[in-house]
Amino acid sequence: MFIAIRSSWPLFLGVALMMLGSGLQTSLLGVRAGLEAFDTSATGLIMSMYFVGFLAGSLLVPRMIGQVGHVRVFAALASIASTATLVHVVFVEPVTWAVVRMLTGFAFAGLFIVAESWLNDRATNQTRGSLLAVYMVVMLGGTAAGQLLLNLDDPTRFQLFALVSVLISLSLVPLLLSATPAPAIQVPEKVGVRQLYRASPLGVVGCFGTGIAHGAALGMGAVYAGAAGFTLAEISAFMGAIYLGGMLAQAPIGVLSDRFDRRLVLTVTTLAAAAAAVAAGWGMGVSNAATIGLAAVLGGLTLPLYALCVSHTNDYLTPTQMPAASGRLYLVTGVGATLGPLAVALLMDLQGPVAYFGFLAAVHLAIGVFALWRMTRRAAKPLEEQGHYASLSSTATQVAAVMVAEEAVEHQPEEAETDWVTAGDVLSAETAAMDAANDDETPAVREA
Repeated sequence: MFIAIRSSWPLFLGVALMMLGSGLQTSLLGVRAGLEAFDTSATGLIMSMYFVGFLAGSLLVPRMIGQVGHVRVFAALASIASTATLVHVVFVEPVTWAVVRMLTGFAFAGLFIVAESWLNDRATNQTRGSLLAVYMVVMLGGTAAGQLLLNLDDPTRFQLFALVSVLISLSLVPLLLSATPAPAIQVPEKVGVRQLYRASPLGVVGCFGTGIAHGAALGMGAVYAGAAGFTLAEISAFMGAIYLGGMLAQAPIGVLSDRFDRRLVLTVTTLAAAAAAVAAGWGMGVSNAATIGLAAVLGGLTLPLYALCVSHTNDYLTPTQMPAASGRLYLVTGVGATLGPLAVALLMDLQGPVAYFGFLAAVHLAIGVFALWRMTRRAAKPLEEQGHYASLSSTATQVAAVMVAEEAVEHQPEEAETDWVTAGDVLSAETAAMDAANDDETPAVREA
């Protein structure tokens, strides 16, 4: 395990640099939009466009990789992401920012797909789980650390935007030097949304709701903090606390979900997140420090929900269905994430900054109520039949989601392992799996 992690350090370094730039950029744009007096709804649209681009990149970049290769695609998309950052400071107006933010999301989706495919190429059945865990720590930790860079200069000046561009460009170096041949591309069994919902309604609805919550919390967090009167240092601490809480809580929540009914863990976690959001809203009237502390608690409860939903869904799938299903769940989450920033921005326009936490509380409460209802409709899965939880962030791509599916397959009974599918399948199969017209030709998902 340690050998695999040590040999992958250039990859992790490149991802860390990328996440430093990405984390700084998201908060920087939220702060700068407030300073430029953009309407909150316009800022919400800008932040939503990132997830629109990210979703489009997830669908289109695998085709690009198949045509010209990993290295060329990665270099081209890194150049786009680096250049797009500088466009924000040259043309400071909402429409341009929305278009450029969509291009940034598209580019980052491709960068993550390439990085994760290289990570998978270095993984073995024995090291996949460990490499995934380290990758998620690097992603969330790097994003959290990126928030601190917000304090290095005045956000109205050019320097911070230039720093983001430099970090993204530097991430090219270790990643390209560590490039390995792409995994073999095969086609896994297709799983349609209808079949997936029949297998696990909670998994599908939970992923959609989690996407809404994460898009709102991460996309509009800096905007909320600025509107609430936080200083620049407090804004960076607020956003960093959300990511740091999520990074630290992934493992403990995962252990609990492997030892108890996963639906129960998911339900308690999302209801606790709703309570934390209500408490954080109350903390606005107490002190900014209290709000920041409660934001860490909220992050620790909400960010692991995506992995819980994916793991719960995998409990009701056959091994050959897990890779395609995980990619489909990722896209369901992405659709939710595009709606989150815009929805919370509209509410903040009407009700002020307090609507930020009110919206998050309502979304998590809705997930919890649906989970409670589902628990009355079907008996719990026996613990010995539950799959294995693997860390997964909603900011990763479908390649990481499929690696999680493979991790789940590894913990299936031995007789199920004959249906093995590689994570490289996602590079060509996901676009085929997205065709809903093929749903009727798809073998029915096993009911539990």
